[in-house]
Amino acid sequence: MKQRQRDSGGAMRESTRRPRRTAPLQRAMALATAGAASVLVALTIAAPAASALPLGCSKVKGVVACPKISYKFQTLNDPADVTFNQLLGINQQGVIAGYFGSGAQGHPNRGYLLFPSYYQNYYADNNFPGSVQTQVTGINDNGVLVGFDSSMNNASLVNDNHGWYKLHGQFFTADFPTASAASPPVDQLLGVNDKDQAVGFFTDAAGVNHGYEFAISSGRFKEITVSGFSNITTSGINNQGDIVGFGTASDGSTDGFLLAKGGSRVADLSFPGAASTQPLGVNNNDEVVGMATVGSGTSATMLGFTFSPGFGFKTINDPHGSGTTTINGVNACGDLVGFYVDGAGNTDGLLANAQFSPIASSTNASAARAGKKGKTETVKTVLPKGC
Repeated sequence: MKQRQRDSGGAMRESTRRPRRTAPLQRAMALATAGAASVLVALTIAAPAASALPLGCSKVKGVVACPKISYKFQTLNDPADVTFNQLLGINQQGVIAGYFGSGAQGHPNRGYLLFPSYYQNYYADNNFPGSVQTQVTGINDNGVLVGFDSSMNNASLVNDNHGWYKLHGQFFTADFPTASAASPPVDQLLGVNDKDQAVGFFTDAAGVNHGYEFAISSGRFKEITVSGFSNITTSGINNQGDIVGFGTASDGSTDGFLLAKGGSRVADLSFPGAASTQPLGVNNNDEVVGMATVGSGTSATMLGFTFSPGFGFKTINDPHGSGTTTINGVNACGDLVGFYVDGAGNTDGLLANAQFSPIASSTNASAARAGKKGKTETVKTVLPKGC
């Protein structure tokens, strides 16, 4: 199969290959990172967003009014290994996808699901059959899972990776069809929406990453290109088909993007002052979450963030891991999952439940634009059903 050429403007090149059910004793994976977390408070009145309104916001007499948002943080670690946990995805029912194990030799990644109520420590193993390592990276509201696995656990951390999805209790391999794969191959599925559309990336023989979309129902793959970016990783997709990810920008920096369905609109996401911005998830309100690296070397810090079009970035740090936080997933209710590094050097899973304060704001549009007080009203906080 010929390697696909990039189209400008976020176009997607298409390829079809039916996924095959993978027999036991194959595949596995390799990956490990550290994280951190922080807190955030939202806006009261702001300019209208470029797309969907941010979660909880209402438009009253031409003015967008948003609630204040705070987060209730919980540290959640699988008792099988309290030294290394990463929580990577969460659905509206509060079921969390993640894994334990750093990926170092003898300390393999092992996937799990965590079910409410979390104090019950109900961690259910979810590992690709026969794999040495597995990460569960995403879960949708119908319980469909995606992730990647490996048949290796080398000291060099150079291991094969293969994307997979789990549908109706069965695992299936889903590797992008290419004749120019890296050796060992690297292919990961990282996110899935409620329409069973998944996104991920593969690495080619030259070491370049290529983002792609995969339709589980048809087995159809589409390579995703984004104007102004190379070396692309696509990491999240919402029910509208909007996609987030990151890559190498024209100036050589690592920046994020929010790509509207069909590539009609691209937002370049660059956290202020950061050397690197990596969006990792997105919900149906186009609330983007991820991690920004500020500084370099031993002085570098990792800041979790949320981003909403027209409203900008908010820093999110777990109180126990300020400067070491990554926010990896967000659900329809605005709840966040990720991980941070604690004072002992352990990587801990984090859950941050969104708390919305009632809106009391000026609803006089002309007064708001003039910076004056208008009539104050309490505005309904708009949340999806079930939140």
